[in-house]
Amino acid sequence: MQWRIKPVLPVAKLIGAVAVVVLAFAFAGYDPVRWTLAAVVVLALLVWALRDLLRPVRLAADAEGVTVLTGFATRRRLAWSQIERVRVDRRTHRGLRSEHLELDAGDAIYLLSANDLGALPDEVATALSDLRVDA
Repeated sequence: MQWRIKPVLPVAKLIGAVAVVVLAFAFAGYDPVRWTLAAVVVLALLVWALRDLLRPVRLAADAEGVTVLTGFATRRRLAWSQIERVRVDRRTHRGLRSEHLELDAGDAIYLLSANDLGALPDEVATALSDLRVDA
C-alpha cells in the first residue's frame, strides 16, 4: 500500500513560482534587493516542487513494516516492531483544525498530513492498523 501527495500540490508550487516571476517583472524595477528576494522565492518553490515530483510517495506499508519519507528525499524503513503507536493527532488552533497521521517510532515521530497522504489520516490509520494486525 502506498500513499502519495495530492497531484495538485507540485502544480500549485510551479504556478506560484511563475507568479513570483511575473510579479517581479511587473514591480521590481531595477531594485536588486527585490530581484534577489524574488529569485530566492522562485528557487525555493522550484526545489519544493521538484521534491514532490521526484518522491511523491510519502508513506508505504506492507506486511513487514512501513517506509516513510524523511528530510528532502530520504526514506526510512521501519519494521512493525519499531512502531510503538499509530494515531491521528487532531488539534484546533485559532479556529483552524488540523489532522495528522502520527507514527511513533520511539526515537522519532513522523507526522503526515492529508496533503502528504492524498487521503484522510483516519483512513490511512485504519488501513495501517488492519495491515499491522494481519502481519
